[in-house]
Amino acid sequence: MLCCGSLAHADESAPLERGTAILEPFALRELDKGAFGLGKMLAPAAANDAPLADAALFALPSMAPVRKALDVEFDRYVEKHKASLPNESIGVGTSYAFQLFDRTVLDTPDARFVLAGVVNRMDRAFVDPEHCGEVRLLYRLTRTTPPPTPAKDGEVASPRLPMTLNIVLKARSDAGAKSNSPSCAEIAKRWLATSELQITGPELAAKLTAPDGPLALIRPENIHRIETNLQIAHAPKSQIRDFRTDYMMKVFDYQATSGTFEEAVLEDQIDRDRLLSDAALAGEFKAWLLDPAHLGELDRGMAVIPDKFLAKVAVAPTPTGFVNSDMLPAYGLVQNEAGGPAAVFSESDVVGALEKAAAQGIQLETIQSVAGFERRLNDSSCGGCHQTRGIGGFHFPGVDWMAEKPSNTVVVPGSPHFFGDQVRRRDILMAFAEGRTPDFSRGFASRPQLRGSDELAGTVYNDGWGGHCYASRADAADNDKSFSRWSCAANLSCQTGPATRFGMCFIATR
Repeated sequence: MLCCGSLAHADESAPLERGTAILEPFALRELDKGAFGLGKMLAPAAANDAPLADAALFALPSMAPVRKALDVEFDRYVEKHKASLPNESIGVGTSYAFQLFDRTVLDTPDARFVLAGVVNRMDRAFVDPEHCGEVRLLYRLTRTTPPPTPAKDGEVASPRLPMTLNIVLKARSDAGAKSNSPSCAEIAKRWLATSELQITGPELAAKLTAPDGPLALIRPENIHRIETNLQIAHAPKSQIRDFRTDYMMKVFDYQATSGTFEEAVLEDQIDRDRLLSDAALAGEFKAWLLDPAHLGELDRGMAVIPDKFLAKVAVAPTPTGFVNSDMLPAYGLVQNEAGGPAAVFSESDVVGALEKAAAQGIQLETIQSVAGFERRLNDSSCGGCHQTRGIGGFHFPGVDWMAEKPSNTVVVPGSPHFFGDQVRRRDILMAFAEGRTPDFSRGFASRPQLRGSDELAGTVYNDGWGGHCYASRADAADNDKSFSRWSCAANLSCQTGPATRFGMCFIATR
């Protein structure tokens, strides 16, 4: 992780996130104090300018359904744990085998969500073209009271807690969508212009929020939904199990009529349990997904799966490693994957669908095999994506500007997946700005799409030290076409485990 952080910012004059995200710590501090603090976004009419502590946050009428839904999921998680692992204790504190997230922190005046990053997601405009995609404000849960004792090295330990809250906003308001003003091209140009700025702190924050700045278009009325991600439980390595951490993700859509955030399905998070227990629903899902048009969308990472097939919560265990297991969200949906007869997709189903798509002239880029289809099902979901090249269960832990040394770039604000995707996102912004039709497709979460650029070549993101790879064999017929290009740079080899041909690029050993 430390290596990834240093490589992500190896060239400070051209960081990967230039023009696509705002990660400058002192500018974020200034934005958090102003219009982009969580209180100003969720309760803009409130007269109090003080930061919104958790106790006040979840007392807001709009947030009451959020807290209730989180409590329900906590209780369900504990009940499931007790039924499946009755001999492993679970509770808050280090005396338990599974150490739960302490929900009381959501009721305290001594913790709050702090703005930890602003990310442009106009690459999501294929889902919502009228609003030009999304912009996301990411907040990290943080204690506002200092820890009782400093760390061993004398520095004060970070007060950050393992939970993020993400406000997803329309990049263009409803009024802007109706009038087509500003255009998607104008919005993209505003963001790309930030890549040339050589200023920091309050000066940068002022430029970003100026009338012609990208953040001038982001207002509370643009809010579309809230996404939460928290480390619900942690199990240290013991005599009976390996280290494990479970992360819980939920989504809440804003309902203008009630003025509240209501529980919603997670995009493309397939409800595995329902599909495996309901043959009729499974058959309907198979017919929908294997339709050549939808298979092509899945291949490009652009499938929008109907809500009826989706779940309202994702619990993603980490780490998962490279071997298929029931910790993966789509495990068991493909024949022979779990050894059971109730799989939704047989191997012949997938092969037949690939042949039908080819016959119709649909060129598939990532899904070239049954294994490629299986991997795409997993990493297209919220849970599967967060299990792939994440930092624990997060892709964006965020900038810690409350730290003693917030400009220390060894502290990684984003995962390898996050940084590896910035070239693709910037390419889409440039297409918008130049009036071209953007290519919204994306590669596997493990291997970023190169987009014809060599910017990622030889780095941890593509084929450098620590990059994900596939161990090819001399005979091309022995290699899976979906992954045959997952190679390593010169002087590195793909190091794998005994039960898989997937691994990481490391210096060759003799």
